[in-house]
Amino acid sequence: MDRIVQMSTMLKACGHPLRLRILCAIENGEETCVSELWNCLGQSQPVVSQHLAVLKRKGIVCSQVKGNKRVYSIANPFIKNLINKLLEDERT
Repeated sequence: MDRIVQMSTMLKACGHPLRLRILCAIENGEETCVSELWNCLGQSQPVVSQHLAVLKRKGIVCSQVKGNKRVYSIANPFIKNLINKLLEDERT
């Protein structure tokens, strides 16, 4: 039952439309940093950063510093597969 509660919490975090768009953008990009995200999503940097912080706290995304950028990727395999399936369905 703990696994179901954990998955429910993650899915709730991903369920916000902007967070879902952020996850799709991260998965579509090669090295996705905050500035690339707010540019392609048409949102302000603070808004994107706040949503990334939520996703990071839930263990959905992780980041690493590359040069002078903080690059984001999807850390959770279940969510990564879900986003890839979503993107695949969108392309067909």
